[in-house]
Amino acid sequence: MRNLVQKYNVPGPRYTSYPTVPYWDLDTFSGQDWKNSVRESFKETNEKEGISLYIHLPFCESLCTFCGCHKRITKRHEVENPYISHVLKEWDLYCNLFPNKPKIKELHLGGGTPTFFSPENLGRLIKGIFKRAERAEGYEFSFEGHPNNTTKEHLQTLFDLGFRRVSYGVQDYNEKVQKAIHRIQPFENVQKVTQWAREIGYTSVSHDIIFGLPFQNVADVAHTILKTKELKPDRLAFYSYAHVPWLKGNGQRGYQDADLPTAEEKRIQYEKGKELLVEVGYSEIGMDHFAVTGDSLYKAMEKGSLHRNFMGYTASKTQLMLGLGVSAISDSWSGFAQNVKSLEEYGHLVDNNIIPIYRGHMLSEEDKIIRKHILNIMCTFKTNWGKEPEILGELPLIKEKLKELSLDGLVSLSDTGVSVTEKGRPFVRNIAMAFDLLLHRKEPNTRLFSMTI
Repeated sequence: MRNLVQKYNVPGPRYTSYPTVPYWDLDTFSGQDWKNSVRESFKETNEKEGISLYIHLPFCESLCTFCGCHKRITKRHEVENPYISHVLKEWDLYCNLFPNKPKIKELHLGGGTPTFFSPENLGRLIKGIFKRAERAEGYEFSFEGHPNNTTKEHLQTLFDLGFRRVSYGVQDYNEKVQKAIHRIQPFENVQKVTQWAREIGYTSVSHDIIFGLPFQNVADVAHTILKTKELKPDRLAFYSYAHVPWLKGNGQRGYQDADLPTAEEKRIQYEKGKELLVEVGYSEIGMDHFAVTGDSLYKAMEKGSLHRNFMGYTASKTQLMLGLGVSAISDSWSGFAQNVKSLEEYGHLVDNNIIPIYRGHMLSEEDKIIRKHILNIMCTFKTNWGKEPEILGELPLIKEKLKELSLDGLVSLSDTGVSVTEKGRPFVRNIAMAFDLLLHRKEPNTRLFSMTI
């Protein structure tokens, strides 16, 4: 296994989309094409499946130095009201494209720190969204809560508005690791907010755990998982730390590369963590995720309806996913678009009735076929191409890369498809990369992605 880690520990995407953002064709993208694709997608799917909505709330009171997300550090809470007003104005700009009310199937509040916002302002935001929308049948609303500042009022306010899922960022319980990543939060804080959510009636509580953090070792990972066992969240995200310090605005500082576990040490952390998670009653769901058998992600996996998009893994698929707020990404199924990253520019654009996107990509037929196979690999650990060789002129290149993975025992390959072996699951990003024709045609000459292991 050590040789495999050395061989496959290369920079690679996490495939929340295909094509991945660095390979978007910006030259042929236009705002008008994007709006047309949103209208068409809405027309095709709003009545039968609804839409998804992601709202990016970027503010944090302090910087967590492991974080690669887009955020604005401030203790000034007077930023809340203007930002919510701009998000609701952006929502109005999208709703103006639609002939009837959107039916929201999935709604997720991410960040940043959504619980930076007061319960009253979060209530104002959600009520404002539903002035021009309605809830789809079987809707699922969720938010990310910081264990240090989530209050009972936050949980109750959002519960009363239909939220039933909450995820808490735990990362690691070792104090040395917490200091390195500037995220000090005692177990007691996580225990308190987890219990509050259950008392109020949330049906799914999730914890995020990260391996590969600075100064972290396998004993730390085991300790964190065994402490997590005491609270038994319904769902767990068990992520590999993505070290991408070259990204502009990234907060990954305060430690050196030498403070990070080696690729082999990270693999051992992953294997030990996965072993313990299974021992304490979790099933592996796709890549990086685990759930108890009663959770909606587990049920989606069992039914074959598990989906992956810019929000991560979801229990159901909607063709149209709109992202609101700075840096948020949207998916119309035939195109992608990302919002501007500057708060000031974002506010200026929506104040002038302009949907605040600054880049995007319209998918080709080849893109759609490759996306299907990568989604299959990421969600079901297998895919079949049947009669597509005549469509995919470069299928031999894909099969050549899969053959090498097969020789290493990571996949089982046939003439019409491929499935990931148990041995291959830690390398699922590498397996998905075999299908990435854009990556094969143009290898990046600078660092774009985190390491796969």
